[in-house]
Amino acid sequence: MGDEDTRFAGVDTSTPNLARMHDYFIGGKDNFAVDREAAEAVLAIAPEVRVMALEHQAFHVRVVRYLVDQGITQFINLGAGLPTQLNTHQLARSVAPDARVVYVDNDPVVLTHGRAILAREPGIVVVEGDVMHPAELLADPVLRQTIDLDQPVAVLLFAILQYIPDEREPFLRVAQLRDALPAGSHIVITHVVFDSRPEIAEPIVDLYKKILGDAEGGARTREEVSGFFDGLEVVEPGLVYVRDWRPDSPFVSERSDKAWVIVGVGRKA
Repeated sequence: MGDEDTRFAGVDTSTPNLARMHDYFIGGKDNFAVDREAAEAVLAIAPEVRVMALEHQAFHVRVVRYLVDQGITQFINLGAGLPTQLNTHQLARSVAPDARVVYVDNDPVVLTHGRAILAREPGIVVVEGDVMHPAELLADPVLRQTIDLDQPVAVLLFAILQYIPDEREPFLRVAQLRDALPAGSHIVITHVVFDSRPEIAEPIVDLYKKILGDAEGGARTREEVSGFFDGLEVVEPGLVYVRDWRPDSPFVSERSDKAWVIVGVGRKA
């Protein structure tokens, strides 16, 4: 991707960006040299991160298909990242053509890029917001024009809670979001954990602190992540490593914990 790309006019390309780093991990082209350098620094510590990103992408396909099978046709994708490959709206509409999707982010890169790409997609919008302000998010007029909050909604929290330290009360924010959703709604959470690789927790966390320019943050275990599902019915197979969540094939050639992303789907009764 060249700096001359008009979709990124005015975007800061001098500092790494999580969304663009993820795009690089999955083989995309919407990234800059600074993103690739930061991503390679991560891979130097944990080369399996690229496989983890691809496994996460495969989970995205499976979980959206599952949610549509449950009758969900409304999606709020928080911390959406760049709309490049296998987007939520494309996955949902491949089986439910009337599906509506709100992409939510507070990253100006994502907002600029997303709005440019999705401007002509009816029923697909991009709004500014985050999980830390659930009431404000759900009151957003553009979101309310797209999502009927009297009907079940799927909220996707993909790989964002892992960057929010406990001091900022992410568990409370997820609970507030849960309480504001109608019955039958689902919350999907994916979260890196270090249970199987405790020795790299500190260097990885420190590296991301440097990338994000944030002094906060920290690692969580699977048990700690389970707290995000309080008040929800966790659907089978529960809170598991990403490869173990309703795999398309029962045959997995490598240990599941080698892709150390925990995923789960909670249903509000």
